Amino acid sequence: MIRPIDIIRRARTIAVVGLSTNPAKPSAAVAAYLQQQGMRVIPVHPTADTLLGEKAYRALSEIPDHVDIVDVFRPAAEAEDWARAAIAIGADCLWLQQGIVNPAAARIAEAHGMDVVMDECTAIVHREWRRQGAQQASQ
Repeated sequence: MIRPIDIIRRARTIAVVGLSTNPAKPSAAVAAYLQQQGMRVIPVHPTADTLLGEKAYRALSEIPDHVDIVDVFRPAAEAEDWARAAIAIGADCLWLQQGIVNPAAARIAEAHGMDVVMDECTAIVHREWRRQGAQQASQ
């Protein structure tokens, strides 16, 4: 099984499902951090046109480019639907943010060859990867 830190290390494009229009919300802060670290963040939001300077999409199926990680900031009860949508677009990973756990969604995604992370924050994992890299460079 691949570790979350390895998933984040190889990711370049992250679709953030539930990216808030409120910059004080965790989804906006995490997405802004990932974007500042050089990742392409694709907002998925039901009404926004643009978030963080990127075109927002109403659904994963509208995204024209490959998505490495589908990062879900929505209730656990919705995760199975997001897993199916992530499969439909050929995403590499379904990532359920910190506090979100849905074993059925994980089984659905894994059955289609996707990596799955639950109850972890992409920004925290990314910071850990950066910290490890800095430590290795100083040794």
